[in-house]
Amino acid sequence: MMNQLSYPTFVPSDRFDDYHGTIVPDPYRGLEDSSSAETQDWIAAQNNLTDRFLADCPARQGIYDRLTELWNYERYSIPRWRTLNTGEKRYFYLKNDGLQNQSLLYVQDGLTGAPRVLLDPNGLSSDGTIALDSWSVSEDGEWLAYALSESGSDWQVWYIRQVSTGEDQPDRLQWSKFSGAAWTPDNQGFFYGRYDQPDPERSLENLNYFQKLYYHRLGTDQSADTLVYDRPDQKEWGFEGAVTEDGSYLILSVWKGSDSRNLVFYKDLRHPENPVVELIQAFVAGFRLIDTDGTTFWFWTDWNAPKGRVLAIDIALVESLDSPMDVTLTQALWKEVIPEAEETLEFVHLVHDQWVTGYLKDAASQVKRWDLSGHYLGTIDLPGIGSVAGFGGKRSDSETFYGFTSFTFPTTIYRYDFVTGISTLFRQPIVPFDASVYETQQVFCPSKDGTLIPVFLTHRKGLALTGDNPTYLYGYGGFNVSLTPTFSPALLVWLEQGGIYAQAVLRGGGEYGEAWHQAGMKEKKQTVFDDFIGAAEWLIAQRYTQPTQLAIAGGSNGGLLVAACMVQRPELFGAVLPAVGVMDMLRFHQFTIGWAWCSEYGCADHGDEFPSLYAYSPLHNLQPGTAYPATLVTTADHDDRVVPAHSFKFTAALQTAQGGDRPILIRIDTKAGHGAGKPTTKRIEEQADRWAFLFKVLNLA
Repeated sequence: MMNQLSYPTFVPSDRFDDYHGTIVPDPYRGLEDSSSAETQDWIAAQNNLTDRFLADCPARQGIYDRLTELWNYERYSIPRWRTLNTGEKRYFYLKNDGLQNQSLLYVQDGLTGAPRVLLDPNGLSSDGTIALDSWSVSEDGEWLAYALSESGSDWQVWYIRQVSTGEDQPDRLQWSKFSGAAWTPDNQGFFYGRYDQPDPERSLENLNYFQKLYYHRLGTDQSADTLVYDRPDQKEWGFEGAVTEDGSYLILSVWKGSDSRNLVFYKDLRHPENPVVELIQAFVAGFRLIDTDGTTFWFWTDWNAPKGRVLAIDIALVESLDSPMDVTLTQALWKEVIPEAEETLEFVHLVHDQWVTGYLKDAASQVKRWDLSGHYLGTIDLPGIGSVAGFGGKRSDSETFYGFTSFTFPTTIYRYDFVTGISTLFRQPIVPFDASVYETQQVFCPSKDGTLIPVFLTHRKGLALTGDNPTYLYGYGGFNVSLTPTFSPALLVWLEQGGIYAQAVLRGGGEYGEAWHQAGMKEKKQTVFDDFIGAAEWLIAQRYTQPTQLAIAGGSNGGLLVAACMVQRPELFGAVLPAVGVMDMLRFHQFTIGWAWCSEYGCADHGDEFPSLYAYSPLHNLQPGTAYPATLVTTADHDDRVVPAHSFKFTAALQTAQGGDRPILIRIDTKAGHGAGKPTTKRIEEQADRWAFLFKVLNLA
């Protein structure tokens, strides 16, 4: 039991909105203005209350010290490489010595060459809040285009550095967001996406519409960039450019919000006067270009194959048609190379004239090889049950690199030799943690409708099912995102204290393909909450834990998940940790890129979609006088993806509604955003606070 806290107040208003005849009050609308004096005072008072509460947690210092020890290990990214004119390869990768706020970008010539620092973001700010957001190397290995972001914002500024000298060029490209850089084969420039300059006073809140694709030539001012493609008639369309391996084509993947379906256009770079050709012009499925061979384009797609397959099309046939291609009418033009399987096809690469395919079986990775005709060649063995990434390269390469990780296995980098068929260790981190005393198992829990939901359980070997083990249940369930086994040094502290970590695979994700995703979208979103609640009930019924010892957590869409489940079943949980969550389901589309989520959630502006949103929106379903679990909301002042107003309004409403004696707190980070690029120091501090909160409210220390 906790003493009743005195919460800071924000004077509510009598503001309300009329949604298709339903009057909905919005008393905390004022908290949407994060720069107002009233909001700033409220933020300061809330942080002060939270700081005082956490300072009274005896275990916090020990948690912080142990987190610092566990975080202090070398971490590497999967290498990328370019072949120089000499035939030697130049490798590029990120490395963090352990406690550095930001990882450094290294380059080395040859596998045994001496690594040297190409870019160190830590010297760009005193507090580590300037991060390397994206980077791309020209085909000759001589030029680096890199994007920096500040304080966790999604906004990027692109710069260019010469690899051989380490010197920056004067180029500076602003107002880019959700974009990479695709170099042209002459190594003289690249394609990138940007927006028009927003109101500088509201750049973290203004809506983002009308993305455009530009070409930037080395050594020129941004004002001279060439507009390659835009659609003034389609404000929600965005464009990701890629150049084919042979340098012949620019591929435009056209996205619309968070919809997993996309269009594909292309432009012949050998004939720049030719217009952009609309190859796939209907949002009927997802299409990702793998590679090309002359006029043959190979795609990963879930068109008529919800779990994915590989198809080929000869664009010469498309160009011979009297009218643009409609994939729903011209199926005869497609040739299936690798058919749909029982497992979900997550990625495909063409290396050493072989297809390397990554599958998910019950949310764990498998890797298989095929020849160009689609004949199965065998598997690439992995160290165990976990997640894999990488396997990039070119058709001519005889090597590739990949990373493998699981809950107690830090990301380890391997080199695979296609000639010998052998994987060798390339970079292996050493963490001060004895993984041998822990185990991971997968169980299947029934949801409300009887669907079996996979849950990964990690805990000490020999765990006794006493019904009172502290358990941390994590989930996401949305946007076609696959939640697979991954390593986090933060999790180790929980395990060392005897805790159980449970990770639920929910509908709405991509673990079982597009049908699984669609089963948790829009009006079916309640299914995702039912899945998560079903997992919680199973853990209790099987005597892993009990409600007073069960904590639930999730971030972003996962923040919505745990907040909605807490509101619907407050008696089922002992503590709730919603991070940067979408809490106001009626107004999320009014800020930054929030409109893009309407394809996932629906939109309250539409009369047929409003009822389901209103039925589960965490902000709008709090019941005054209800005893809610202990809650620590976390957000950040520079989150321009899920703006902090979501967390502000939900916290204010929850504190007012709380009818029990459990604490309702919010932790508002400064100079931080949605999560990407967050400095190591901030990550450790935030995680120490989260664990300290749980240890205190669950009476663990």
